[in-house]
Amino acid sequence: MKTLRLLFMTLCAGMTMSAAAQQTVTIQGKVKFVDEGFKVQVYQRDGQDKKVLAEVPVNADKTYKVTVPVSKPGVAIVDCGKWQNVQVWLEDEDMGIDFRGLDTAKIKIKNPPYVYIRAGKKNEVMNLMNFYGYRNYQSMIAASQSVYRAKIEDEKKSQGLASSLYDYLSEDNTAWMRYLVEHYADRTSVLAPLSRLNDEKNADVIEPALKQLETQSETARQLVADYRKAKADAKEKRERMQDGKPAPDFAFQTEKGKATSLNKYKGKVLVLDFWASWCGPCRQEVPNLKKYYEEFKGKGVEFLSVSIDQKKEAWTKALREEAMPWKQGWTTDSGKEAMNTYQFSGIPFILLIDKDGNIYRKHLRGEKIKEAIEDCLAGKKVAAPKKTISMGMGMMGAM
Repeated sequence: MKTLRLLFMTLCAGMTMSAAAQQTVTIQGKVKFVDEGFKVQVYQRDGQDKKVLAEVPVNADKTYKVTVPVSKPGVAIVDCGKWQNVQVWLEDEDMGIDFRGLDTAKIKIKNPPYVYIRAGKKNEVMNLMNFYGYRNYQSMIAASQSVYRAKIEDEKKSQGLASSLYDYLSEDNTAWMRYLVEHYADRTSVLAPLSRLNDEKNADVIEPALKQLETQSETARQLVADYRKAKADAKEKRERMQDGKPAPDFAFQTEKGKATSLNKYKGKVLVLDFWASWCGPCRQEVPNLKKYYEEFKGKGVEFLSVSIDQKKEAWTKALREEAMPWKQGWTTDSGKEAMNTYQFSGIPFILLIDKDGNIYRKHLRGEKIKEAIEDCLAGKKVAAPKKTISMGMGMMGAM
């Protein structure tokens, strides 16, 4: 879901504004519960990058007022003290947004209340989308609790029930986004719910909405053009990462600080593991990698773990703790280049590259690592790629 969330934010934040528009937007409101140093921050996402547009401290009377420069219309996040945030459409509407602020509960659970935006027609769409997202999340919590309380002894039946409930919520999400796209294509903010839809499965509502939107203004026409380009670029990147395609090169450092790249590893079957010191599941996978490293050592198989840690010290400390005997690397940009190139947002991301430097299999964990190595060494052909489907956003809040 994290990969879809990043695609959605990139599409919306990256749309350029070509027509004259308000150069700043004012956002103001009150915060009920504040803490020392509380700030309100406005930012946009562009792929892996977070661009802070404006930030102000909350005043002594618990009010705030922030002036936000607008160079790119699209979705932005208004964050209150890192306790609450809300997605807004940043273009030409001033806004009033009140927050509850600090979580005052004794047991703090990340389940903040819905936040309403007082603004114009464009942010009316965001209010509708955000409220559905809030209710959808509450329904997911309720579904999980219901399955847990049912105490179904058969684990498969329990998981099946939970899965069916989540599937229903996903279908409900799609139906609601389709409704917004069908009925609000007269304003640029329709691109927010539109970006959450599967392009191919929902072309019957997406294409008419885009055609209607581009007739509204020069700004809207440019936004549609940028949207189409972003989608085409995303599709091209996904297709580049299909099994059987050449593994893209990327740069990283060795433990000794020497610059190198993936191309240095051609000629052998390579298990490529993207991880980080702070990633629990990554470190839980290390025993499996150690086991398979010993099993296939000397059989034409190399292992390479590449950290996306922000700080080198955190990476080297984890290396000492894990004592992985194979080659190690660290990306100096927190993995931004590799994550963009290899189209992943969650780790561990483990893939197998054949001796010709082509992607053999991706998303490997546990026994699937061994299975992929054995199949590759046995000369089994890469499975035919599945039909590429362009996915939109799920109903996940901005983090």
